[in-house]
Amino acid sequence: MSVIRQGTIAACVLLLGVATASASDIASFEVVDGTIPQPLTDVAGDPVAGKQAVVDRKLGNCLACHTAADLANEPFHGEVGPPLDGVADRWDEATLRMIVVNPKMVYDGTIMPAFHRVEGLNLVMDKFAGKPILTAQQVEDVVAYLKTLSE
Repeated sequence: MSVIRQGTIAACVLLLGVATASASDIASFEVVDGTIPQPLTDVAGDPVAGKQAVVDRKLGNCLACHTAADLANEPFHGEVGPPLDGVADRWDEATLRMIVVNPKMVYDGTIMPAFHRVEGLNLVMDKFAGKPILTAQQVEDVVAYLKTLSE
């Protein structure tokens, strides 16, 4: 099976059972040079909660597509996306935030879903329409966790 096909399947599986937030949970933010420099909330991200969202199959489910040594004891790592190891060294916080909110702004053509976006999406099941995968606070928590993953 091709990598693109595997990625499409992983992205579809990823989105089953998620999107518990509502459209009113979408934070307003300013994009500056393709990044989101300001946090989406007034509450600092919690890396422990972010790690939980990364592994939770009904939230971020990042392991459906990525590997991470820090999460080696978690099952079902995918290999469609790049490893999360060293992500804090590769990207600054503002870019990490954009990657989580809307990765297509950073990686044109990526199959990674937008975790905090409800407009302009394709093939969204009716029960998930208008609902982001992660709340603004969950985005900040995931970014805080990703910032801990340096080489």
